[in-house]
Amino acid sequence: MECFSSPGWFSISTPSFVGLKSKNKLSLNRKGRSFNKDGSRCMSMSQTADESSGISYKKLIHFALEETNTHTLLSPSPLQEKYSSFLAMDDKTMELQMLSFEAPKIRLLRSLCIEGSDGMQVLDFAAFPKPEFDLPIFCANFFTTAKMNIIVLDLNPLHDIMDQEDYKEKYYKDLIPLGLKYSELLPWGGKLTSESLRFFSPIVIWTRFSSSPHNHSVLFSAFKDYYQAWLGLMDRSEEETDASQIACNCEAQHRYLTWRSEKDPGHGVLKRLIGEDLAKDVITKYLFNGVNELGNKTFLDYFPEYRCEDGKVNEKRSMIGKSFENRPWNARGEFIGDRVKIV
Repeated sequence: MECFSSPGWFSISTPSFVGLKSKNKLSLNRKGRSFNKDGSRCMSMSQTADESSGISYKKLIHFALEETNTHTLLSPSPLQEKYSSFLAMDDKTMELQMLSFEAPKIRLLRSLCIEGSDGMQVLDFAAFPKPEFDLPIFCANFFTTAKMNIIVLDLNPLHDIMDQEDYKEKYYKDLIPLGLKYSELLPWGGKLTSESLRFFSPIVIWTRFSSSPHNHSVLFSAFKDYYQAWLGLMDRSEEETDASQIACNCEAQHRYLTWRSEKDPGHGVLKRLIGEDLAKDVITKYLFNGVNELGNKTFLDYFPEYRCEDGKVNEKRSMIGKSFENRPWNARGEFIGDRVKIV
C-alpha cells in the first residue's frame, strides 16, 4: 500500500463483504522480549497461514517489534483497542491483522498483515516519528502471490531532499552503501511517477521479482538491515525544542499522510476485503493516523494541481504524466532524474 505508480496488481478478485472479528488485546513482555496474545489465535506471531510456503511476513513484524524493544520502551497504542484484526468471510483471505505501538520517539509504529490460503500476502509496516523528531518514516509495503512479488522498502524522507541538502546529508549519506547493495540484488521495478518520487529517498527499494526461496531470503535481509538502520537513526536523533521547527516537522508528516491517505493505490485491496466505509476508516484512522490530527490542510491545499473544475480531487495518479523507468539516483545518491529515461 504504497505511494508509487500503481502497476495494476491491486486488481485481486475478492468479495467486499467480510465480518469483523472480535477485538484482541496484546501485551508486550519487555524483559522476555516476547509478544503474547490474549484471546484470538490470529495475534500470535509464531503462527503462519501457510507453513509449507516457507515465508510469512509475520516473521518480519515479530523481528521488528523485538528489535525495537531492545532500543526503546514500546507500549501498546490506544489504536490497538479498536484496530486489531478482521476475519474475511471468503475462502481465499484468512485474516487481516493489525498491531500498533508507541514509544518515546515514535508517534506510531503499526503493521497490517493480510494472508490468504492461496499464498497471497500483504505487509504494510510503518514507523512514524513524533513531531519533535525529524526522523525519516520507515516504510515497508510488500505484496506477494505464489508467483510474484511487488515491493517497496524505504526510509521515506520527512522533508524534501531535493531542496534540503542538509537533511539528505544528515540521514542518508551513511546509508548509500546499504542502498547500493540491495539495489543490485533487487533491481528497479519499472515506472514510478514523478509525484510519488518526492516521497522516496535515494536508498528506496522499488522492485518486482518472481517468488523463490532465494529472492525472499534477500528481501527478508533487506527489511532487517533497513529497519536496523532506521533504529540507529532513532537512537542518535535529538529532540527538537524550537517550536517553529516542531511545527514544520508536524506539517511535513501531515503532508505525507495526506498524500498517502488519498493516493495510495493499495486502498482498493481494503475496499474489496472489508467494504468501502470500513476501509476508509482503517486508512484515515489507523494506517495513516494523524491525517485528521496533525494538521488542518486538505489534499488540495498541499497538491492544488489535482483540483478539478468542480473543486474535487482528480483521481489520476499523476498530473505531470511522467514516470521513471530506471533508478533516478546515481551511486553517490545524487538525483539524476533529468538524465534518465522519462516515459
